[in-house]
Formats: sequence, C-alpha cells, structure tokens
Amino acid sequence: HVLVCIRREVKCFIDLTADVVCDLWPTAKEVGGCLERHHEASSLTFAIQDEPQAGQTVPHVHIFILPRKKGDFEKNDEIHYAIDLKEKELKEKLDLDRERRDRTPEEMDLEADEYRALFS
Repeated sequence: HVLVCIRREVKCFIDLTADVVCDLWPTAKEVGGCLERHHEASSLTFAIQDEPQAGQTVPHVHIFILPRKKGDFEKNDEIHYAIDLKEKELKEKLDLDRERRDRTPEEMDLEADEYRALFS
C-alpha cells in the first residue's frame, strides 16, 4: 500500500482547506492508477481513518491506497483489519523513541526508483 498525505500536519480531514482537498484527491487518483497498473491489480481501496475512534493512530491526515486483486481477502471487509494493523505498524515506525532498523540508503533508492518510474 501507499500513503498519500499533505506536507503540513493536519490531524482531521474536516480541518483541511477546500484547496487542499481539491489537490489531495486528484493526487490519490493518479497514484492509485499507477499502482493498479504496476501491480496488475483489478481494483483499488482508498481509505481514510479520521480520528482515533475511526482507527487513526498517526495524527496526520493520510489516504491509504491499496491495489486489490480478486481473492486477496477471503471476505472483502477484512481489508479494514489489515488497514488497522498497518496503521499500528506505521505508528510504531514513526515513534522515534522505539528502536527500529532504518532502511539503508540503497534500499530507499531502489524503492524510490521503482515508484519514480511510475510517475515519469
């Protein structure tokens, strides 16, 4: 999956300005289309968990974009459990007080090159 977020930290979707919302969704659409083609997916799931009661663990508005294929989940709604798990993992990765292994510059370069080619 890929996360699309704005540069400025905003905790709630409703706190975004109309201009930001108008930029955010076309960006998510473009990223989603590239991911769908790249991963030979047949569908996409776009998700926002807004505020803790909705499952948001990182207090920054972001859109999950998940390329989907037939049969990737036994029950389609299981995707929401997977998103919850990834959200918790993301929070742990962003918690600088926890020990974590940083990716090497080479690993980040390879990933960036792969996705950069999608948007060229």
